[in-house]
Amino acid sequence: MVIAREEIVARISEIAHRVGESEGIEIVDVELLGAGRGRVLRIFIDRPQGVSHSDCEFISQQVGTILDVEDVIPGDSYSLEVSSPGLERKLSKPQDFERFVGQKAKVVLREPVENQRRWEGKLAGFSQGIVALSPSEGRIIHFPLAQVQKANLKFDW
Repeated sequence: MVIAREEIVARISEIAHRVGESEGIEIVDVELLGAGRGRVLRIFIDRPQGVSHSDCEFISQQVGTILDVEDVIPGDSYSLEVSSPGLERKLSKPQDFERFVGQKAKVVLREPVENQRRWEGKLAGFSQGIVALSPSEGRIIHFPLAQVQKANLKFDW
């Protein structure tokens, strides 16, 4: 029986959330990439005061042990990487858009708004599934979260 990658990632995500919750660590994203011995499992974590090396080590040890004991990732070996999502973290969940209101973001939409799919600007708000983005002073565009193909925070270097 072959288990779909999505099912494996969902199971890993559930385990990681359970482990992280007890320590106040948010699981931002879980990715399972590659195949065979080259598989890489990436878990991105965050917490309000920032992520420490010991936070990454804790998640790695706790989640890694559960994954091995429960044989969640069948077949060959894999590499486990745990890190913070970085300054230009991915935005995907409604909570991400609520949490980062006032921050600069880069968004790619599935369908154009005002003949444009790529937008950059400050997150102006999020309510009832609708994202408000301000690409320039005094201007706000609105689009449903379901329209977002890809979004991340934008850091000005």
